[in-house]
Amino acid sequence: QVQPVESGGGLVQAGGSLRLSCAASGRAFSTYMMGWFRQAPGKEREFVAAIIRSTGSTYYTDSVKGRFTISRDNAKNTVYLQMNSLKPEDTAVYYCAARNFWTRVEPTTADGYDQWGQGTQVTVSS
Repeated sequence: QVQPVESGGGLVQAGGSLRLSCAASGRAFSTYMMGWFRQAPGKEREFVAAIIRSTGSTYYTDSVKGRFTISRDNAKNTVYLQMNSLKPEDTAVYYCAARNFWTRVEPTTADGYDQWGQGTQVTVSS
């Protein structure tokens, strides 16, 4: 079992940058995929980005393509989300999630992930 722990959230002005980290404790090498989701007050949790641990293949939601980059450091059991050109609509609690095994479920589906972190707040001011 892998337990993700997020860090790196904070307050930033529009156009600024922030890097989130997700440390995966436990049996990290049993994890197939790591993903980032976000949830704003009054809204449902939405997919942001995901990465396959072994290959580095990535997935992004359209609204962050060209601005966000997901990466991983397998030696450190850590996944990163580099966020550039931040917009006020990026404001949300960001969650890191782990999918333990390959499935046919799309990486954009929250129910396809097995373990979730506690979340880290990202606030982008105008």
